[in-house]
Amino acid sequence: MYLKKLDGPRAVTLPDGTVMTRADLPPQDTRRWVASRKAAVVRGVLAGLITRDEALARYALSAEEFDEWVNAVTQHGLDALKATAVQKYRQP
Repeated sequence: MYLKKLDGPRAVTLPDGTVMTRADLPPQDTRRWVASRKAAVVRGVLAGLITRDEALARYALSAEEFDEWVNAVTQHGLDALKATAVQKYRQP
């Protein structure tokens, strides 16, 4: 089996004890961002699996958009990433 040389870890242990690998991240060509995919990217960055800059480049995200995802998760939990809950959790 051949493993591609990568910068950074291949897997990290999350605070809840589960292991997250790069295979758990959404595909690079993701266009439809559901809450679970947003959460996977945020968890990957916060756990150190990928860097913030790598996530921005890989998924063609703006810094502001990604920062909103992180703020929503840290302040309100994963439910705040759902598109139907935007107005409920939006900052005034």
